[in-house]
Amino acid sequence: MKTLMIKLHEAWLEMLMAGFMSKTQSKQVLFDFSDILFRHFTWLENELIELDESYNYDRDTIAIKVERLSDLLHNIIKRLDEVDLQLLSSPDKKLNARIASDIHYMREVISNMNDEMITAFSMERVFPGIALTQEATDALTLFLFEETYKEYELIMIYNYLKAHSNDAYLNRIFQILIDESFFHLKSFGEMSAKMGILAVPRVVMKELYQIEDVVQFLKDGIFEEYAAKEECKKLSDAVSKDSPELAKFFDFINHQENYHISLMEDALEYFTGKNNE
Repeated sequence: MKTLMIKLHEAWLEMLMAGFMSKTQSKQVLFDFSDILFRHFTWLENELIELDESYNYDRDTIAIKVERLSDLLHNIIKRLDEVDLQLLSSPDKKLNARIASDIHYMREVISNMNDEMITAFSMERVFPGIALTQEATDALTLFLFEETYKEYELIMIYNYLKAHSNDAYLNRIFQILIDESFFHLKSFGEMSAKMGILAVPRVVMKELYQIEDVVQFLKDGIFEEYAAKEECKKLSDAVSKDSPELAKFFDFINHQENYHISLMEDALEYFTGKNNE
């Protein structure tokens, strides 16, 4: 079952990366399928927890650098085949049947997708329709590399916390934060693909999500969100002369961090109160 979890993790990420690469109507289908695979991942995680089996979010390296979308889709189909075979190791036959049904449909749809030339790895570092200065380009490149990983990391952390909590109030907050991080990850991933600098986020160390002191984690997280606001402000200032549109987008992301801070402060207050009862 642990191998199945790894395979699902890899299939989810590779499907998401394919969505970033596509420039046609296939993009939304690939995003939808990646969302479904992530739900499969969480279902299996819950099963492992119910069986009291230890696990982590380790995975193998995912090679996505291709010239044609069909090459990546072929790899994804192979991954889905591996998941299908690994389902035999899971004792929950009803869960297996639900996942298998989804996978069989995905495989059929993907095998019939139109091919595309891929420019997500060109390293041109040019944002379509916008002429950025070298300084602004460098600032945007660094931001996208760092924040794409950070949002993936946050998804893993909040998902692990949610999976190991039975508190409805905290889980509502964790789910909102997961959804917010997915929006940011997709936004930054798409921008990376447009600039030709798309890359798979590195594996998250288990020490980051297997958290023993949740109160300290939330305190540190609030501090990091304030730091993220500053980075968004700096980037907005860096691109504002070349692109008011991009500047407004990063101002928008900056203001979203206020919401994340508020949610984490609510969780901190609630968690502290529970511990003091």
